[in-house]
Amino acid sequence: MATDKSNFQLVVNGILNENPIFRLVLSMCPAVGISTTVMNGFLLGIAVLFVQVFSSVTIAIFKDVIHPRIRIPTYTLTIATWVTIIDMVLAAYMPEAYARMGIFVKLIVAFAIITMRLEMFACKESVTASFWDGIGMGLGFMAGMMALGFVRELLGLGTVLGYDVLGFKPLLFFVLPFAGFFCVGMMMAFFNYIEIVYKRAKATQG
Repeated sequence: MATDKSNFQLVVNGILNENPIFRLVLSMCPAVGISTTVMNGFLLGIAVLFVQVFSSVTIAIFKDVIHPRIRIPTYTLTIATWVTIIDMVLAAYMPEAYARMGIFVKLIVAFAIITMRLEMFACKESVTASFWDGIGMGLGFMAGMMALGFVRELLGLGTVLGYDVLGFKPLLFFVLPFAGFFCVGMMMAFFNYIEIVYKRAKATQG
């Protein structure tokens, strides 16, 4: 099955239309647990982007020789391989970032967004399309994590990227784990509202 979307559309789709956090509501564990600052969101986003792209490309290359009965274990093994690589690279060359993300790097193996995308897209499409779809989904995850991190860091710590911008800590509640659910829900509602307004305006113009 060949997708009729361009490479640009595949990227935009992952960032906006099928954003893993705000649209598909997947991988809520890292969204809630580690998105307390912009930098945390960015670092984990980079790791997920790497794993998503390389896993998608790998499955797209070997999709014709993967038996349907073992496709899910194959996805897991593929993801685990790339997670192991990024885990070792971060531990060796970026120890501070690795320490900041902690166990969440290893937990990428269980992130639903990656497995879902391999099953829904990479195992059916070309290598090129899978590459750009992986880019879009990875960037979408990163954008969602950074947006959550920005809101929680600003409202919880009064800082942005570690720089004090408010001079005080407004509500420490926002850096607590359960506040992540509150932020995800509010931001999801906001983006859905924007989409509704946009569709109404487009329908009116049409």
